[in-house]
Amino acid sequence: MQKLTDLLGSKYPIIQGGMANIATAELCAAVSNAGGFGLIGCGGWDVARVKSEIRKAKALTKQPFGINIMLISPYAEAISDLVIEERIEVVTTGAGNPGIYLKKWQDAGIKVIPVVPSVAYAKRLAKKGVDALIVEGTEAGGHVGELTTFTLVPQVVDAVDIPVIAAGGIADYRGFDAAISLGASGVQIGTVLLASEECPIHANYKARVVSARDTDTIVTGRNTGAPVRVIKNKMARQYLKLTEDKNVPLAELEKLTLGSLKKAVFEGNMDDGSIMAGQSAGIVKSIRPVKTILESIYEQSYYVKAGVL
Repeated sequence: MQKLTDLLGSKYPIIQGGMANIATAELCAAVSNAGGFGLIGCGGWDVARVKSEIRKAKALTKQPFGINIMLISPYAEAISDLVIEERIEVVTTGAGNPGIYLKKWQDAGIKVIPVVPSVAYAKRLAKKGVDALIVEGTEAGGHVGELTTFTLVPQVVDAVDIPVIAAGGIADYRGFDAAISLGASGVQIGTVLLASEECPIHANYKARVVSARDTDTIVTGRNTGAPVRVIKNKMARQYLKLTEDKNVPLAELEKLTLGSLKKAVFEGNMDDGSIMAGQSAGIVKSIRPVKTILESIYEQSYYVKAGVL
């Protein structure tokens, strides 16, 4: 099986999560320059914004980087063409099935790596010829599934013959080693990068991640079909209280959460913002440069010290 670093062209088998409103060109380039594989997270951006971020990233790094496309975005189809025009080498996908874009991406030589929350979905996409899979557990921040990373990863590894990238709950070399032990070819990290010097989020957001304890995250939206892991705050508690009433209109829930991620990211509103972060926030104790974070994960790994990786 091809090594993940050979597939991606990176020094480390570590991918940065495609976090909406957070995974900008600056963070992407910082990760790639530090030896990881950076991603621009398109989220709900339109094509012009994505193109601008791609051009910025190309100016900031000469190392490989990729694009994460949220397939539920109204701009997904246009962005699927943009990545071909811009000669992007790797695309990761979430929130949908990339099947309708797969052939044109493959014909353009783009490596496709979807995020998957289950064995069945992983097997289906592997049969369609994707290059690798990001297997994300419920420990992760943001939109999550039900299964845990460290039960799901080995099951997917056993079911497919392409590289598996573990995501969710990984913030240091111990999580990295655990993922490798379970058969993963590498990891994707997000929460720990929120507390990086280069991350573009508000200082209040970074401080909240650093101060988080093991029990400080919660999942909202499970009973509406849109589960999201966030750090507990006033908005999250209000949301959960509203959902106790099964007759509450969906529009009322949407009104409460409208623009909430931007409130946290740009305004630093820790009461009404959606502070997306994973359970590994309890491990994150300081704000560090991206380079230091990646080195601490990889260079302290048992497998690296033993010469296995």
